[in-house]
Amino acid sequence: MIIRAANVIAQAQGINNGMAVADAKVLVPLVEVLDDKPELPAQLLKALALWCIRYTPIAAVDLPDGLILDITGCAHLWGGERPYFKDIVTRLRSSGYDVRGAMADTIGAAWAIARFGRMTPIIERDGQVVALYPLPPAALRLEPANLDRLKKLGLYRIGDIAGMPRSALRRRFGKELLLRLDQAFGQEAEAIESVQPIEPFQERLPCLEPIRNAGGIEIALTRLLETLCDRLQKEGKGLRTAIFKGYRVDGGLVQIAIGTNRATHNVPHLFKLLQEKINTLEPDLGIELFVLEAPKVEDLSPLQEALWGGACGLEDVGLGELLDRIANKMGAGVIRRYLPDEHHWPERSTKPAGSLLEKAMTAWPDDRPRPIHLLTKPEPIEVTAPIPDYPPMLFRYKNKLHTIKRADGPERIEQEWWIEGAKHRDYYAVEDEEGARYWLFRSGHYAGIHTSQWFIHGFFA
Repeated sequence: MIIRAANVIAQAQGINNGMAVADAKVLVPLVEVLDDKPELPAQLLKALALWCIRYTPIAAVDLPDGLILDITGCAHLWGGERPYFKDIVTRLRSSGYDVRGAMADTIGAAWAIARFGRMTPIIERDGQVVALYPLPPAALRLEPANLDRLKKLGLYRIGDIAGMPRSALRRRFGKELLLRLDQAFGQEAEAIESVQPIEPFQERLPCLEPIRNAGGIEIALTRLLETLCDRLQKEGKGLRTAIFKGYRVDGGLVQIAIGTNRATHNVPHLFKLLQEKINTLEPDLGIELFVLEAPKVEDLSPLQEALWGGACGLEDVGLGELLDRIANKMGAGVIRRYLPDEHHWPERSTKPAGSLLEKAMTAWPDDRPRPIHLLTKPEPIEVTAPIPDYPPMLFRYKNKLHTIKRADGPERIEQEWWIEGAKHRDYYAVEDEEGARYWLFRSGHYAGIHTSQWFIHGFFA
């Protein structure tokens, strides 16, 4: 068994990577040995990167032992770069991690200073050239083969390499060395792949002290809503879904979400919807960062807000807000709006609308009577019918026998031509002796009293 990694305490006693475990136990008989799990570093780093989202929305994993954070526009929320940097490093160290960090204009410079720097970890703007020149070539994230070539040539500092002609460097070391130099000095852009997709409409609010009560949470929610809705209004948009997140001191994440029937940037209305769910949040030791996201946003015309002044309509803002409150209390699936769809079979002739303002692509059919209650799936029944194309005289549904007094039909409804093997349906609107009216159909052609298949599909008013 070979040692793959050793902590600082073990290294201080002579235990290093590549050493046999048996030799390590000779040096330190009570050394603790844990099995190496190849997938564990990536899992741990991803969890830490997700935890770091409380500091910045862009956090990436840098295998095998690093994190990369894009802190653009974030440091001022903590009172400046130094308090911001200190808080991140202190919190990670308090969790038992050995941490070295750096802040610079480029990823390459920050990576180099964090691992090889012997000066201040915060590099001033445009100061990466001076900070990088004294460092060894290994600080450029080069492959071992190129590092060996540089060592053989006596190039022990980045400054020595940077002063050489680019054509000579490309000829001897390929494109990698030039790319890494350009990335470190800021002459070549380097992308960051965040562990969590960034929502384009997102607002963040860090807290000076952890928030543990509903009143503090409501204040934070109000501020975030005002900022986000002001931005949406300026861009002519409104949100359809909102997620309110709280990052706790203990590393936990709590959140609530709402949806609206139409795009809106009405702060009081959105606050009421989210306020009803605040009691489900568990702040525990306290929430240190609040985030409000709008994953689904739509264009919103200001004219639509005042189109209906009195009578109710689909574009009435009051109607949309009423439906939002009902759905927020009773569940998102209790209210549905349907639009006509271009299918022949009745159970497929409608589709759920995405919003109150979605327009129908085809008109509702009104040339034939249709039941007010349509079953989601036709249910089989027992029918007595005299001869083909005549309406049934009796039918049994749920163990109850119905005698038919009046009937209208048949109305033949075919399946779409591109669906093979589907039978046509012959529908009848019938009325029984009690005055109840039903919508029945026979599937396919008449095949005899005992072999024809009959179904009930709806109920008239």
